[in-house]
Amino acid sequence: MGPAENETTVKRLDFFERYLTIWVALCMVAGVLLGKLLPGLTAAVRSLELGEGSQVNGPIAVLIWLMITPMMMKVDFGSIRNVGKRPGGLIVTLIVNWIVKPFSMAALAWLFFKVIFATFLSPSEADQYIAGCIILAAAPCTAMVFVWSHLTDGDPAYTLVQVSVNDLIMLVLFVPIVQFLVSGASDLTVPFQVLVVSVGVFIVVPLVAGTLFRLYFIRSRGKEWFERELLPRFAPLTIAALLATLTLIFAFQAENITGRPLHVALIAVPILLQVYFNASLTYGLMKLLKVDYSIAAPGALIGASNFFELAVATAIALFGPDSGAALATVVGVLVEVPVMLSVCAACNRTKHWFPKQALQV
Repeated sequence: MGPAENETTVKRLDFFERYLTIWVALCMVAGVLLGKLLPGLTAAVRSLELGEGSQVNGPIAVLIWLMITPMMMKVDFGSIRNVGKRPGGLIVTLIVNWIVKPFSMAALAWLFFKVIFATFLSPSEADQYIAGCIILAAAPCTAMVFVWSHLTDGDPAYTLVQVSVNDLIMLVLFVPIVQFLVSGASDLTVPFQVLVVSVGVFIVVPLVAGTLFRLYFIRSRGKEWFERELLPRFAPLTIAALLATLTLIFAFQAENITGRPLHVALIAVPILLQVYFNASLTYGLMKLLKVDYSIAAPGALIGASNFFELAVATAIALFGPDSGAALATVVGVLVEVPVMLSVCAACNRTKHWFPKQALQV
């Protein structure tokens, strides 16, 4: 495929998406200012949970629904049957997510916090940051990956399958992996309720809503109107919900972030390395196996990103909102969103690396 042909197939971003990096940065700043200037209001909003002890914030859950439901509306369940004919992308994603990612993050966190940055951290702080990074890496991206997939023209049906399989595996492996890797840092008990409720809230609810909306609109107005007229109207809503979600997360953690600026920078280093390493590894393996671009791009993003809503909730439940582990997961959000946008841009620019009709693996 030549450059000219590639340029015609690259996704045309609207105003919100084109400057998303700027909006993300502004929302992060706005969130911190909100948390610092209006601590009472911020605390009141943070206390609104979906069920006692769930650690799932109600306003953030609603924003996640607004963000993800339009993505779920794109899923044609009839096309999911074809995923079994192309297992290569799913296999690569699972290998990176559950064999490479948590163990490489644990190794990087130990190297930087126990050795390279040991002068700047106390042993207890290092242990907390290691624990937070492991929690972050052991929770593969779920809800947010539909936004990344949208930005890279990913296959929504295949993305749904990748996310669903990861969720099922996470129900079994998240607790033992975190416990095993963090055992040297603390006596960790991961609350299973937090995991189950988070998956239900952030995945099951928007999936059911999106499916029902899709069926209703297609039956009432037709598939062509639904795909050409209705779905594009939801793009600004999706981005606005994303930005509002980030604003709240950073408002909730404003004191933690501003109280330890040097530590924020130190924590960002291994997380940055891990994100780019896993994205490059997944994308490279996808190219080697000649997986379709529409599977390779979101696969790379799934392999690199994290379920930060779950990670933040788990760290807070285990160690408290002001703990080093909670700070590490929030730094993961700080690093991940701008970095994932850069990965999206890289995927869109390298779409021509993949054959137009790739070998089905």
